[in-house]
Amino acid sequence: MERDSRMCKIKGVIFDMDNTILRSRIDFEGMKQETFNFLVTRGILPRELELTNHTTSTIIKEATKSTRMTEEVLHDLWEIPKRFEIEGMKGAELEAGVTDTLDELKGRCRLSIVTNNSNQAAETALKDNNILDYFDYIVGRETMGVLKPAPDGYNMILEKYNDISIREWISVGDSWIDGMASSAAGITFISYQGDVEKMNKMGVVPYATITAFSELLLIAR
Repeated sequence: MERDSRMCKIKGVIFDMDNTILRSRIDFEGMKQETFNFLVTRGILPRELELTNHTTSTIIKEATKSTRMTEEVLHDLWEIPKRFEIEGMKGAELEAGVTDTLDELKGRCRLSIVTNNSNQAAETALKDNNILDYFDYIVGRETMGVLKPAPDGYNMILEKYNDISIREWISVGDSWIDGMASSAAGITFISYQGDVEKMNKMGVVPYATITAFSELLLIAR
Protein backbone atom coordinates (compact mmCIF):
# COMPACT_ATOMS: atom_id res chain seq x y z
CA MET A 1 0.00 0.00 0.00
CA GLU A 2 1.37 3.40 -0.97
CA ARG A 3 0.94 6.45 1.21
CA ASP A 4 -0.52 9.55 -0.47
CA SER A 5 2.33 11.97 -1.21
CA ARG A 6 0.16 14.81 0.12
CA MET A 7 0.21 13.31 3.60
CA CYS A 8 2.74 14.48 6.16
CA LYS A 9 4.98 12.09 8.02
CA ILE A 10 2.76 10.49 10.65
CA LYS A 11 3.53 11.48 14.22
CA GLY A 12 0.36 10.34 15.97
CA VAL A 13 -2.02 7.37 15.74
CA ILE A 14 -5.40 7.12 17.45
CA PHE A 15 -6.88 3.64 17.76
CA ASP A 16 -10.33 2.35 18.47
CA MET A 17 -10.13 -0.58 20.89
CA ASP A 18 -12.88 -3.17 20.31
CA ASN A 19 -12.20 -5.28 17.21
CA THR A 20 -9.28 -3.02 16.33
CA ILE A 21 -6.70 -3.52 19.08
CA LEU A 22 -8.56 -6.33 20.82
CA ARG A 23 -10.82 -9.11 19.57
CA SER A 24 -13.82 -8.07 21.55
CA ARG A 25 -16.46 -10.53 22.65
CA ILE A 26 -18.85 -7.82 23.74
CA ASP A 27 -22.40 -8.57 22.66
CA PHE A 28 -23.01 -5.17 21.06
CA GLU A 29 -26.43 -6.09 19.70
CA GLY A 30 -27.53 -7.44 23.07
CA MET A 31 -26.19 -4.30 24.76
CA LYS A 32 -28.06 -2.07 22.34
CA GLN A 33 -31.32 -3.98 22.70
CA GLU A 34 -31.24 -4.09 26.50
CA THR A 35 -30.41 -0.38 26.63
CA PHE A 36 -33.29 0.37 24.28
CA ASN A 37 -35.73 -1.82 26.25
CA PHE A 38 -34.72 -0.06 29.47
CA LEU A 39 -35.52 3.33 27.94
CA VAL A 40 -38.78 2.18 26.36
CA THR A 41 -40.12 0.73 29.61
CA ARG A 42 -39.48 4.07 31.31
CA GLY A 43 -41.26 6.01 28.59
CA ILE A 44 -38.11 7.82 27.53
CA LEU A 45 -37.93 6.49 23.95
CA PRO A 46 -40.72 5.26 21.67
CA ARG A 47 -40.83 1.54 20.90
CA GLU A 48 -41.11 2.42 17.20
CA LEU A 49 -37.61 3.93 17.06
CA GLU A 50 -35.67 2.40 14.17
CA LEU A 51 -32.48 0.85 15.58
CA THR A 52 -30.71 -0.23 12.39
CA ASN A 53 -28.32 2.73 12.19
CA HIS A 54 -28.13 3.27 15.94
CA THR A 55 -25.47 2.12 18.38
CA THR A 56 -25.80 2.01 22.15
CA SER A 57 -24.08 5.40 22.40
CA THR A 58 -26.39 7.07 19.86
CA ILE A 59 -29.46 5.60 21.56
CA ILE A 60 -28.33 7.04 24.88
CA LYS A 61 -27.62 10.39 23.22
CA GLU A 62 -31.16 10.39 21.84
CA ALA A 63 -32.54 9.53 25.28
CA THR A 64 -30.74 12.42 26.98
CA LYS A 65 -32.89 14.83 24.95
CA SER A 66 -35.96 13.66 26.87
CA THR A 67 -37.28 15.71 29.77
CA ARG A 68 -37.94 12.40 31.54
CA MET A 69 -34.24 11.63 31.81
CA THR A 70 -33.00 12.12 35.37
CA GLU A 71 -29.53 11.72 36.87
CA GLU A 72 -30.70 8.58 38.68
CA VAL A 73 -32.07 6.99 35.50
CA LEU A 74 -28.92 7.96 33.57
CA HIS A 75 -26.75 6.32 36.22
CA ASP A 76 -28.78 3.09 36.05
CA LEU A 77 -28.74 3.25 32.26
CA TRP A 78 -24.94 3.35 32.03
CA GLU A 79 -24.72 0.26 34.22
CA ILE A 80 -26.07 -1.77 31.28
CA PRO A 81 -23.18 -1.17 28.83
CA LYS A 82 -20.68 -1.33 31.69
CA ARG A 83 -21.89 -4.83 32.57
CA PHE A 84 -21.72 -5.99 28.94
CA GLU A 85 -18.24 -4.48 28.52
CA ILE A 86 -16.71 -6.06 31.60
CA GLU A 87 -18.15 -9.46 30.69
CA GLY A 88 -17.21 -9.17 27.01
CA MET A 89 -13.62 -8.09 27.66
CA LYS A 90 -12.83 -11.04 29.91
CA GLY A 91 -10.15 -13.04 28.18
CA ALA A 92 -10.16 -10.74 25.14
CA GLU A 93 -7.11 -11.37 22.97
CA LEU A 94 -5.11 -9.04 20.76
CA GLU A 95 -5.74 -8.78 17.06
CA ALA A 96 -2.98 -10.49 15.09
CA GLY A 97 0.16 -8.38 14.67
CA VAL A 98 -0.76 -5.73 17.25
CA THR A 99 2.27 -6.07 19.52
CA ASP A 100 4.82 -6.11 16.70
CA THR A 101 3.18 -3.09 15.07
CA LEU A 102 3.05 -1.14 18.33
CA ASP A 103 6.73 -1.99 18.91
CA GLU A 104 7.55 -0.36 15.57
CA LEU A 105 5.39 2.72 16.17
CA LYS A 106 6.25 3.39 19.81
CA GLY A 107 8.87 6.09 20.17
CA ARG A 108 8.25 7.70 16.79
CA CYS A 109 4.49 8.25 17.12
CA ARG A 110 2.15 9.31 19.89
CA LEU A 111 -0.17 6.36 20.43
CA SER A 112 -3.65 6.93 21.87
CA ILE A 113 -6.97 5.16 22.20
CA VAL A 114 -10.48 6.60 21.94
CA THR A 115 -13.14 4.13 23.05
CA ASN A 116 -16.79 4.35 24.03
CA ASN A 117 -16.03 1.71 26.65
CA SER A 118 -15.58 2.70 30.26
CA ASN A 119 -12.05 3.65 31.27
CA GLN A 120 -12.01 0.77 33.73
CA ALA A 121 -12.89 -1.87 31.12
CA ALA A 122 -10.42 -0.44 28.61
CA GLU A 123 -7.44 -0.19 30.94
CA THR A 124 -8.07 -3.61 32.47
CA ALA A 125 -8.21 -5.30 29.06
CA LEU A 126 -5.09 -3.53 27.81
CA LYS A 127 -3.20 -4.33 31.01
CA ASP A 128 -4.25 -7.99 30.86
CA ASN A 129 -2.71 -8.15 27.38
CA ASN A 130 0.49 -6.37 28.46
CA ILE A 131 0.08 -3.44 26.07
CA LEU A 132 -1.21 -0.67 28.35
CA ASP A 133 2.23 0.98 28.51
CA TYR A 134 2.37 1.44 24.75
CA PHE A 135 -0.28 4.14 24.90
CA ASP A 136 0.35 7.75 25.85
CA TYR A 137 -3.29 8.60 26.41
CA ILE A 138 -6.54 6.64 26.73
CA VAL A 139 -9.86 8.42 26.34
CA GLY A 140 -12.79 6.37 27.62
CA ARG A 141 -16.39 7.45 27.93
CA GLU A 142 -15.99 9.03 31.37
CA THR A 143 -13.22 11.21 29.95
CA MET A 144 -14.82 12.61 26.81
CA GLY A 145 -17.79 14.95 26.58
CA VAL A 146 -19.91 13.20 23.94
CA LEU A 147 -19.26 9.65 22.72
CA LYS A 148 -18.41 8.57 19.19
CA PRO A 149 -19.65 9.28 16.53
CA ALA A 150 -19.09 12.77 18.02
CA PRO A 151 -15.45 13.92 17.68
CA ASP A 152 -14.96 14.96 21.33
CA GLY A 153 -12.45 12.22 22.21
CA TYR A 154 -10.33 12.92 19.14
CA ASN A 155 -10.39 16.66 19.78
CA MET A 156 -9.15 16.05 23.32
CA ILE A 157 -6.10 14.28 21.94
CA LEU A 158 -5.44 17.02 19.37
CA GLU A 159 -5.57 19.61 22.15
CA LYS A 160 -3.32 17.59 24.45
CA TYR A 161 -0.65 17.09 21.78
CA ASN A 162 -0.95 20.42 20.03
CA ASP A 163 2.67 20.25 18.92
CA ILE A 164 1.54 17.74 16.28
CA SER A 165 -0.38 19.17 13.34
CA ILE A 166 -3.73 17.65 12.39
CA ARG A 167 -2.25 16.39 9.10
CA GLU A 168 0.31 14.35 11.04
CA TRP A 169 -2.38 12.22 12.71
CA ILE A 170 -4.21 9.14 11.49
CA SER A 171 -6.89 7.10 13.24
CA VAL A 172 -7.73 3.42 12.93
CA GLY A 173 -11.05 1.72 13.62
CA ASP A 174 -13.49 -0.93 12.44
CA SER A 175 -16.81 0.95 12.68
CA TRP A 176 -18.57 3.82 10.96
CA ILE A 177 -18.75 5.66 14.27
CA ASP A 178 -14.94 5.66 14.42
CA GLY A 179 -14.72 7.06 10.93
CA MET A 180 -17.39 9.69 11.47
CA ALA A 181 -15.81 10.92 14.71
CA SER A 182 -12.33 10.97 13.18
CA SER A 183 -13.46 12.81 10.06
CA ALA A 184 -15.39 15.37 12.11
CA ALA A 185 -12.15 16.11 13.97
CA GLY A 186 -10.30 16.46 10.65
CA ILE A 187 -8.18 13.32 11.14
CA THR A 188 -7.45 10.88 8.31
CA PHE A 189 -9.33 7.62 8.96
CA ILE A 190 -8.09 4.10 8.21
CA SER A 191 -10.61 1.25 8.22
CA TYR A 192 -9.36 -1.96 9.81
CA GLN A 193 -11.42 -4.96 8.67
CA GLY A 194 -14.49 -2.71 8.67
CA ASP A 195 -17.78 -2.88 6.78
CA VAL A 196 -16.88 -0.24 4.21
CA GLU A 197 -20.27 -0.51 2.50
CA LYS A 198 -22.00 0.46 5.73
CA MET A 199 -19.41 3.18 6.36
CA ASN A 200 -20.17 4.68 2.96
CA LYS A 201 -23.90 4.46 3.63
CA MET A 202 -23.33 6.49 6.81
CA GLY A 203 -21.27 9.07 4.91
CA VAL A 204 -17.83 7.77 5.93
CA VAL A 205 -15.19 7.29 3.24
CA PRO A 206 -11.95 5.82 4.67
CA TYR A 207 -8.63 7.06 3.32
CA ALA A 208 -7.52 3.42 3.21
CA THR A 209 -8.77 -0.02 4.14
CA ILE A 210 -6.43 -2.56 5.72
CA THR A 211 -7.02 -6.20 6.58
CA ALA A 212 -3.78 -6.85 8.47
CA PHE A 213 -2.64 -4.72 11.39
CA SER A 214 0.93 -4.63 10.11
CA GLU A 215 -0.25 -2.70 7.02
CA LEU A 216 -0.34 0.37 9.25
CA LEU A 217 3.44 0.50 9.03
CA LEU A 218 3.16 1.19 5.27
CA ILE A 219 0.97 4.21 6.02
CA ALA A 220 2.66 5.59 9.15
CA ARG A 221 6.16 5.49 7.74
